[in-house]
Amino acid sequence: MSVVRFWGGSLLAAGVASLLASCSSAPDFTPKPKGYNRIDLPPHRYRTLASGHPYTFEYSQSAKVLRDSSYLAQPDWLNVYYPALHANVQITYTNVVRNRQLYNKMMEDARKLTGKHQIKATSIEEKILRTPNGMRASVFELEGEVPSQFQFYTTDSTKHFFRAALYFRTATANDSLAPVIEYVKYDMIQLLNTLKYK
Repeated sequence: MSVVRFWGGSLLAAGVASLLASCSSAPDFTPKPKGYNRIDLPPHRYRTLASGHPYTFEYSQSAKVLRDSSYLAQPDWLNVYYPALHANVQITYTNVVRNRQLYNKMMEDARKLTGKHQIKATSIEEKILRTPNGMRASVFELEGEVPSQFQFYTTDSTKHFFRAALYFRTATANDSLAPVIEYVKYDMIQLLNTLKYK
């Protein structure tokens, strides 16, 4: 009986000793710096939107133009969708045909849609730009964990009201998406600079 006790105690002591020895000889652990997934972005190349809409513009060859299928969609609402990037530029267009009430509603809606992001946005910066075609545009850059990081609208105040907003179909944090956001923003500025009404 005493032999069994001695043998069990020896095993326990040997196990603890080997555990302590292995812990003390382990290499020091240094945490790796935070990293992000590598995203390969294609070069910026563009094509012209096919006819069939009261406007035309250039959009990325990496994107597909799809009709907006939401129940509120009007005939000239589109999505410029980037399948590889899970990015979507929603385009809405309204013919305001000298209808001041409709024009004012579109202006108010555009501001409301941007303002909805104030809860999560760390900043919202608005710039007024003049395009090469002479159009004036209000451009909004949003920072923080917001669903839309870049938006703009442009109007001639008598007939055309055109709005575009960037969204991502992913739950990835915006700091990880920063290179993709910048890439699509560049394409959206190209879209805006080449926008023409028919």
